[in-house]
Amino acid sequence: MNEYQLRQDLIEAARRMNALGLNSGTSGNLSVRSNDGLLVTPSGRDYKTMKPEQIIAMEWSGAWTTSVSSLKPTSEWRFHRDILAGRPDISAIVHAHSPYATALACLRKDIPAFHYMVAIGGGKIIKCSAYETFGSEALSKAALNALGERRACLLANHGMIACGATIEEALALGVEVEGLAQQYTHAMQIGEPEILSDDEMERVLEKFRAGYGYASEPDGN
Repeated sequence: MNEYQLRQDLIEAARRMNALGLNSGTSGNLSVRSNDGLLVTPSGRDYKTMKPEQIIAMEWSGAWTTSVSSLKPTSEWRFHRDILAGRPDISAIVHAHSPYATALACLRKDIPAFHYMVAIGGGKIIKCSAYETFGSEALSKAALNALGERRACLLANHGMIACGATIEEALALGVEVEGLAQQYTHAMQIGEPEILSDDEMERVLEKFRAGYGYASEPDGN
């Protein structure tokens, strides 16, 4: 796929992210692997009016270029770069401030195996990171630690990250994570959810790896 099409796909995914209720306003950000680096959404720009030339091209070194001099990359470019650089199985990332995932992140709660679909994130839980200041190198390290070998995590007092082989896959996973966060929140309002055993989640992960779609190799939790 050529770079111009990737830029258009990022914009379309950003607009869908907001339309689906995963995000609002100019918060959240997206990226996709491209050539010898990545493309990321710019900081503080309205997705509804965004144009392909406003997407930022970034090198693995952190250097970036744009044809629009007033633009700069999203403040969260570090974890986009570091995840893509360290995970060859991932080519796209969606970061959103979705309501239920963010609420759990503000409580610094993992999403445990209350439902077998938690495995869609690639592990037995969807882990919440430690808290670090937005845009910092420390946050990037915390995000990497929370992801492990999985494809989704929560960021404490912040939001969620969902990853995929394509931007469409990453966005679809983000929808799944938000849905799970909502279900878990509702379950906790009624009582204490029963958590599936590690053995059961291993069986679920094996089924996912055999053909369901998103699950990666389990990392033990």
